[in-house]
Amino acid sequence: MSRTGSAHPALIALGAVGAAGVAATVWGVGIERYLFTVREAVAPALTPGSSPIRVLHISDAHMAPWQHRKQEWLASLADLKPDLIINTGDNLGHKDGLVGIRRALAPLAGIPGVFVHGSNDVLGPAPRNPLRYFAGPSKVVREPVALDTDALDAFFTDELGWHGLNNAATRLQVAGASIDFIGVDDAHRDWDALDALPDALQALGERPAGSSLIGVTHAPYQRVLNGFIELGADAVFGGHTHGGQVCLPGYGALVANCDIPLKQAKGLSTWTHGGRTVPLNVSAGCGHSIYAPVRFACRPEATLLTLTARAA
Repeated sequence: MSRTGSAHPALIALGAVGAAGVAATVWGVGIERYLFTVREAVAPALTPGSSPIRVLHISDAHMAPWQHRKQEWLASLADLKPDLIINTGDNLGHKDGLVGIRRALAPLAGIPGVFVHGSNDVLGPAPRNPLRYFAGPSKVVREPVALDTDALDAFFTDELGWHGLNNAATRLQVAGASIDFIGVDDAHRDWDALDALPDALQALGERPAGSSLIGVTHAPYQRVLNGFIELGADAVFGGHTHGGQVCLPGYGALVANCDIPLKQAKGLSTWTHGGRTVPLNVSAGCGHSIYAPVRFACRPEATLLTLTARAA
């Protein structure tokens, strides 16, 4: 008498898990990392009576010269006609990444802008085990290749007209309003120097009546966010986290690669310190390391954040 066998339930379940894993990998590597999006938000951060300012926040391009789709998308953001560009670093992802950054950002020339460095504006990426991120903020595992930071900064300052904020301050006229900016170099590498900012602000002279102060950092470590608020920042912009890069649908980021709470690893939220609460925008960024070419439940993005006047 013949007997018809059936697959063991455990094998069926294992096969289903494997198929789901393959599908997730195909989606994250082959599809989602190209689904560039503009996230729009509004935040009350300016002094009462101020006119709105449209801020284009870009971050973490990690550009390689062959990434033409990302370059074309970034170039298209000029059509949004922002009043201000804030670039929170990690522009380069390859020793020849400046070629791609030039193609991507040249259309933004002439729009007032500020920038800070991430470590990948100074040092090239290196292969690493992504599971290490679950053990806390990543550490340097090998000596990386030095990038041409001077050429990158010259492009930003001389050709685009932007101002560097690496442990520095500046004052700009944006859409007819005077705005002061403070920023730090990459806090993830302990390159930040918050103690240099009071003197940098003082060197700008007395702040005009009705002006606002914006803090800019690559890595949104709590010490930096708190330091900015202590200096009077009305809003803070950061990047670095990639929004978790690989997220759990319905839950969000699993890692942030710094000490910011996971629920604030991307998007617009607020930060409270010393009795003051200000808007905090953390960009999920539009790129990834060339050694980790994946995005899952975390689309590559730029932010068009409209800053409006606070209530009187």
